[in-house]
Amino acid sequence: MATSDLIQLQPADDHNRQLQANVHPQDWTNPTPRRPYHLVVIGAGTAGLVTAAGAAGLGARVALIERELMGGDCLNVGCVPSKGMIRAARVAAAVRDAQPFGVHVPDGTTVDFGQAMERMRRLRAKISPNDSAKRFADMGIDVYFGKGSFVDNDTISVTRDDGSVTRLNYKKAVIASGARASAPPIPGLESVSYLTNETLFSLTQRPDRLGIVGSGPIGSEMAQAFARFGSEVHMFQRGDQILPREDAEASAVVQKHLERDGIRLMFHSKDMSVSPTSDNAIRIRVNQSGMPSETIVDQLLIAAGRAPNTEHLNLESVNVRYDREGVEVDDHMRTTNPRIYAAGDICSKYKFTHAADFQARIVIQNALFAVGPFGKKKASDLVIPWATYTSPEVAHVGLYEREAKSAGIEIDTYVQHFAEVDRAVLEGQDDGFVKVHTKKGTDTIVGATIVAENAGDMISEITLAMVGGLGLGKIAAVIHPYPTQAEAIRKLGDQFNRTRLTPLSKKLLDFLRWVNVGI
Repeated sequence: MATSDLIQLQPADDHNRQLQANVHPQDWTNPTPRRPYHLVVIGAGTAGLVTAAGAAGLGARVALIERELMGGDCLNVGCVPSKGMIRAARVAAAVRDAQPFGVHVPDGTTVDFGQAMERMRRLRAKISPNDSAKRFADMGIDVYFGKGSFVDNDTISVTRDDGSVTRLNYKKAVIASGARASAPPIPGLESVSYLTNETLFSLTQRPDRLGIVGSGPIGSEMAQAFARFGSEVHMFQRGDQILPREDAEASAVVQKHLERDGIRLMFHSKDMSVSPTSDNAIRIRVNQSGMPSETIVDQLLIAAGRAPNTEHLNLESVNVRYDREGVEVDDHMRTTNPRIYAAGDICSKYKFTHAADFQARIVIQNALFAVGPFGKKKASDLVIPWATYTSPEVAHVGLYEREAKSAGIEIDTYVQHFAEVDRAVLEGQDDGFVKVHTKKGTDTIVGATIVAENAGDMISEITLAMVGGLGLGKIAAVIHPYPTQAEAIRKLGDQFNRTRLTPLSKKLLDFLRWVNVGI
C-alpha cells in the first residue's frame, strides 16, 4: 500500500484529487511478480507509457515502474498545464486587442487568474485517465509504484515509501525515467523560494511582479502568458536573443510581440545574484551590458536547465554509461548494456513528448524482435519537428541554416512572408513567415521554420513532405483552400518552380504574352 508520503498536488481541490487518483492512487497495491518479465520499464512518462503499452499489445509480459506521477512531466507539469494557461492568456489578449476589429469591450475587464488556473486543473484531470494506473493495468501491464533500481543483469528492485521492496526479474529493460528542472548556480538562490515548471502550475494567485531566468521555450511561453494575465514580467537572458536556438529572424518576430505585451527583456544579464527583501519579495541583481541593475519581483521562475533522472537507478551495477547529459545510447536506443534500452528525456537531445513517443516505438521493435521484418529501427531516421507556443508560435523541422553551413551542405532558401498571404492579413497576423531550405539546385527540403499563430499545426505539412520525399515542386501542385495561412507553404513551391524557368522558357513566355496582347 502507498503511504502518506506521496506527492501532494497543490492546491488540494477536487481536480487535483481526481488527477492523483488516476496517476498515483493512494490505495494502490503493487502486484506480486510470478514469472520473469519480457520487459521492465522504469518511468511512466510518455516514453515509458508508449513502450509498455506497445509491448503488452504484442503479447509481452510487461512491468511498469513509476516513483511519482504517471504521465510524467507532460501531463502533470509540462505540455498539458502550460497549454491550458496559454489558451486562457490568448483569450485575454484577444479581448484586450478587440477594438481594431470593431468589437468594443467595456472598461474594467479583468482576468480572474484563479479561475483560469482552476480551468487548467479541471482539464488536466479530465485528460489524466489516458495515463492512469487503472488503464495500463487493464492492458495487462503490472504497474508498480516506487523507486526502481537495477540489482544485476536479471533483477530490478522496487522500493516503496514504506520501505517495502519487490524484486522483478527481467529479460530486457528500458530506462525511461526522464529529466527534471535544474537551477543554474546563482548566488543566493537557496535563500529564496523560487518556482520551476514543477511548482509553477500550483499557483492560485497571480504574482504582481514575476522574474524569469531563461528565455527558451518555457521562459518565453510563460513570460507572455503571465504578462497577458496582468503581471509585470522581467525576463533575464545572458545573450542578445530570446529563443536562442531558433532562427534569428523568427526570434525577432516573437520578441516584438513579447515587448508589445509589456515584457521587460533583460538581455546581456550576467553575474546574477538574488536575495530576499524585508517584505518577502526577491531582489535580483545583474550586470547588464556591464552596468549594474537591480529588479524587485514577487516570484521568480527558473526556466533554464534540465537534469537527467539517473539517481537511485544503480546504473553502475549493470554497466550502463551515463553522464550529466543522461544515459548513453546508440542509434538503436540501446545502452552500453545490450539488454537495456532507453528512450525519452533521459537520453535524448530532443526533449519533446512526440520525440519520446517515437523513440519508444523504436525500442519496442529493437528490444522485442532480434531481427524485425524491416531490420533494426534507427533513431537517426526520425524527422522530428517542434514548436514553441508563444503568440505567434515558432515551429521548426530539420536543419537550420547555420547547421547546414556547419555540415558543409549547400542550400537554397525560400521565404514567404505572411504580409503577402491574404488570410494572414485578414486575421491581423501578417508579421510572420515560412522559411524553407532545400539542397542547392533541387527541391529537396532539408529544413524549415514557420512563425505564425498556429505554426505548430502548419509544420506538419512540411514534415510529411520530408518524410515522404516530396519536394517543393510537389507542394506547388497541391491545391490549398483559399484563403488559408497554409497557402504560404504552397507559395514557396511556386517560388521554387519560378527558379526552374530557363532563359529560353522566359523568352517563349514573353513571346506568348506579346501574341496575346496583339490579339
